[in-house]
Amino acid sequence: MVKVVGVRFKHAGKIYYFDPGDIQLTSGDAVIVETVRGVEYGDVVVPPKEIEESDVVQPLKQVLRRATEADTQTMQDNAAKETSAFQIGLEKIEKHGLPMKLVDVEYTFDNSKVIFYFTADGRVDFRELVKDLASVFRTRIELRQIGVRDQAKMLGGLGPCGRSMCCATFLGDFEPVSIKMAKEQNLSLNPSKISGICGRLMCCLKFETEVYKAEKESRMEEAHGKTDGEPESKESAVKPQAEKPAEDTNERKRADQKEAAKSNRSRKRRYRRPRNRPRKTERSRGKQ
Repeated sequence: MVKVVGVRFKHAGKIYYFDPGDIQLTSGDAVIVETVRGVEYGDVVVPPKEIEESDVVQPLKQVLRRATEADTQTMQDNAAKETSAFQIGLEKIEKHGLPMKLVDVEYTFDNSKVIFYFTADGRVDFRELVKDLASVFRTRIELRQIGVRDQAKMLGGLGPCGRSMCCATFLGDFEPVSIKMAKEQNLSLNPSKISGICGRLMCCLKFETEVYKAEKESRMEEAHGKTDGEPESKESAVKPQAEKPAEDTNERKRADQKEAAKSNRSRKRRYRRPRNRPRKTERSRGKQ
């Protein structure tokens, strides 16, 4: 087991784990940590806990210290410089006539690098643009191409449901979404109704499909239990017939017997001897 603390560098960004060491931290504390990009400023979102070593990407970076007021002021100064750097980036892109759209600009905490995030339909040759930007900012320049989903996450906005987009609110990582998930939820397959602001399938289809699957399984179990179980008493119970008095039963039997005898007499055919007997001839009479 290893002790870690979860740190997030952007709102609704991915959570990274660091070694807190002997520093006592709680959720919401601002810290300075060491990353592959250098020293960064972040917020603790997962308090210290112990997890398996196999669940952590090694080597585990160290939390350097708690953030001070000077560190917070540095972050505010960087945010102000990012606004002006964004305008300069737009002018330089237009100057070089590159088919790219600038989305965001980020200064690292120690001002050792400026990162420009952009979107484009294909590959863009921005080597001359990097040289031009480096001559202006006098520091390392990095141009990073992102997808439309990352663009929507950075810019934010309202989704088709009328609420803030999930990716910009709480969704840390993007997960693959398929059209099969919309079919399982009995949604319309019209692209305009199941697509988000980014033009891709809505992320909520992914984390809501588990709820629909669980509900479907519970209904199938209930239906299966009703068919295999005992029937309800109201439906299966046979109402006993009320016992009739003996006198009424005897009278009923007698009436049935009379009707049966009457029907039998009417059905009998009467066979009679023929009335027209052969007449005696004269010869027979003479012989007599």
